[in-house]
Amino acid sequence: MSLEYPLPRRALSTEVINNAALSELYAVRGREERARLIAKIILAVFNDYYSRSRRIPFDAKLAFERRDWPSTFRLSRDRLSIYTISIDRALPVLEAGAPELREDETFWSEIERYYDELIASRYEADLAFAFINSVRRKLYSDLWKPVQYSPPKGMVRRGILDVPTLVTIAATVPVTAETVREMLAVPGLTARWRDQEEDAALVAERITLAALARGATEGSELKLVMVNAGFYRNRGCYLVGRLAVPGHGIHPLAIALLNEADGVFVDAVLTESDDLQYVFSSTLANLHVTNPNFHELAQFLFSLMPKRPLGLHYSTIGFNHIGKVAVINEIEREHRRTGERLDTAVGFRGTVAIGFSMPSSRYVMKVIRDQPTADYKWGTFPGVEAVIEKYRLVHYMDRAGSMLDNIIYYNITLDAGMFAADLVDELVAAAPGCVARQGDQLIFRHLIVQPKMIPMPVFLASASPEDARVAVQNLGTCIKNNAAANVFNKDLDGRNYGVSPIRKVYLFDYDAVEPLTEVKVRTNTDRVDGEEDIPDWFFEEGTIFLPEEMMVGLRIDDRELRRAFLDTHPELMTVDYWTGMQRAIREGKVPKVRAYPLGRRLVRPKVAAKR
Repeated sequence: MSLEYPLPRRALSTEVINNAALSELYAVRGREERARLIAKIILAVFNDYYSRSRRIPFDAKLAFERRDWPSTFRLSRDRLSIYTISIDRALPVLEAGAPELREDETFWSEIERYYDELIASRYEADLAFAFINSVRRKLYSDLWKPVQYSPPKGMVRRGILDVPTLVTIAATVPVTAETVREMLAVPGLTARWRDQEEDAALVAERITLAALARGATEGSELKLVMVNAGFYRNRGCYLVGRLAVPGHGIHPLAIALLNEADGVFVDAVLTESDDLQYVFSSTLANLHVTNPNFHELAQFLFSLMPKRPLGLHYSTIGFNHIGKVAVINEIEREHRRTGERLDTAVGFRGTVAIGFSMPSSRYVMKVIRDQPTADYKWGTFPGVEAVIEKYRLVHYMDRAGSMLDNIIYYNITLDAGMFAADLVDELVAAAPGCVARQGDQLIFRHLIVQPKMIPMPVFLASASPEDARVAVQNLGTCIKNNAAANVFNKDLDGRNYGVSPIRKVYLFDYDAVEPLTEVKVRTNTDRVDGEEDIPDWFFEEGTIFLPEEMMVGLRIDDRELRRAFLDTHPELMTVDYWTGMQRAIREGKVPKVRAYPLGRRLVRPKVAAKR
């Protein structure tokens, strides 16, 4: 399952490191001047990356206005890939001009010192710091040289940039259509509206009802605070803010826009924190936000959705490298606060991955074994790097709301005291190519972190009948969403799926995923009873899938739950469903992914009257 990076519209990095810079690098002989020059070159590459990444949200806005949906998907992948592409293309040029980079690690320390001075006062200093550490990791990729993920204390200045993060709009109860039109103007859309007057009236009514339900009274004042930006993903645009009811607290507010052939319209109004968590789920593609103040944006989103860790808020608006720092810092704080140790995760012990967590942590960590256990099902093990590549692929794709995102750390150290002694022994014994102990530290060549879910069999063992039924039905939805994203989990085993606190189901193990379009869908239902010869598909190479046998692998033991699954998703047992999905994917059809409950959609009188 290969990962192909989309190439941005013009060459990266090599044009930034121009001939003049290279000539100067070749000419300069003094160690100090060479270190200073290389620091400047790396910063120039970072500046190029950063300016491109900040342009993408505005390109996403334009794609939304033009209804150019293929571009929205390309931009999502561009946003993630250009960071790696910038480094990959710059590194050979740097190595050619400065061979001492690999030969003398103390020289690299001097480069970092000059680089830190150059970025110290910049708003995006922590992102620039992450960039040079990514260069270092790539440079020493074959060596056990840990990188530092957190910037030095005091280096990062997080002053707000010139563009205001928030817009405040005064209002009274009932909220007027004029107030809503002011809100709808925030992202500066130029596309034609279908019927903005009707939308403004309907949204005003929704916000008024929400304010009254939260303690407001007729004639009382409200404060609407909106993020000064549009949030773009796939086919949608979101306006995000909060509703302040004096004396009764602050409440989330989001307005979901779509753009169909007849124009832009408001599809839904969200006024609950849990509703916003659907929109900002890390199981969906990142949102593109047309506002540069990413620190303030992440903090504002965290205030609206405190159940989601701060690090995930950075990641869902496209700043994955800062999110990585926030997440690992949060895990270390969890350990210090609770005194708990990382130990084997609840549920089935993986044949390929070793999962571990702390009891009250919101995260699960994984490393890939050097060799799978004896229970491995798939013949020859493709190797650790091939498995890591699958996790990386899931990170780069649109996860369709049904696959957990992954944060992958490379060459990271953690205090061995954070781990249970038996787990340390298992990690070193089963994954020596990944984990090494040096004194009181564990060094990980790779470390995968995901939000914690309850494995499906563990959830079903103690859930109420209603919760179990909903989870099993959501399992079928998860499988369908994965298929729509061209992802097939050939290990259709319930133990590879997890249940969230709101009973949504997600795939979290990826060593057995591959493109659905490469799967050979076959059946035995056309065979005559008593026919004993070997079916033709038995001799075919590749992954063979028999839909009618799916229920066996899912490990749903309860008869009523199996019936609930089959009654809700009977098509999953048919060849026609799977081959039809393959055909749709090959034809380039982009699936619609709705990121909020249907009950939050606006009810339009005109449509209701026609029905």
